[in-house]
Amino acid sequence: MGFRRKLRETMARNGSLLCVGLDPDPRQMPAGMGIAEFNRAIIDATRDLVCAYKPNLAFYEAEGLEGLRALEETLACIPPDIPVIGDGKRGDIGNTARKYAHALFDSFGFDAATVSPYLGFDSVEPFISYVKKETFLLCRTSNPSAKDLQDIDGRPLYEHVAFKALEWNVHGNIGLVMGATYPQELARIRQICPEMNLLVPGVGSQGGDLEEVVKRGSDVQGAGVIINVARAILYASNGPDFAAAARTAASALRDEMNEHRPRT
Repeated sequence: MGFRRKLRETMARNGSLLCVGLDPDPRQMPAGMGIAEFNRAIIDATRDLVCAYKPNLAFYEAEGLEGLRALEETLACIPPDIPVIGDGKRGDIGNTARKYAHALFDSFGFDAATVSPYLGFDSVEPFISYVKKETFLLCRTSNPSAKDLQDIDGRPLYEHVAFKALEWNVHGNIGLVMGATYPQELARIRQICPEMNLLVPGVGSQGGDLEEVVKRGSDVQGAGVIINVARAILYASNGPDFAAAARTAASALRDEMNEHRPRT
């Protein structure tokens, strides 16, 4: 099953636009708990509330081989009918990009990946050649310094990325990463790319407005936007009730998103 079908079915089954970012930080986890054990508890507590999971590879690579083993164990815990996005923001020349794509899609088995488009098409093509996988290109990121390069004079760089994404989307498997902290730009990208999936980080700890994201990012079907939240769910508690607290936080976020979804 390809990413898009899996996403649509999970969104419908769970009534959810919520993607839980599996970004385990041992400093914030319950004392003495391993990464895989922590993630398993979060997944078990939220699997009926999400449309996707998104492990950020940095949190696993930072722990060396032990972290990569924890990532493998984590992926094995996620139900196969829920899509998983590998967030590595890879981007390199074609030969290296092919190895990155092979690692993310074949070795780890992610359904989608985040990719930097700034080396041009030959750095993206190895990813989009996996036609059943989704490639989310960095478009307008949520960090405060994004404007240093993404707001260049004339047509902003993020708009150029969106138009290139349309040009490159020959297999219909390109999406865009759009930061929740820039709602006007989010609305503009949705206008340019009305049918693309938008992966939206920045709600919660980074201050993105949930209502704005849902209203400006949703497609005409009231879907098409994958709203990632990590810290506000993972660390709702660092005590023995952490999984129950994560479920409560995830449920509240999912329900709030649904309140703002366009009615079709």
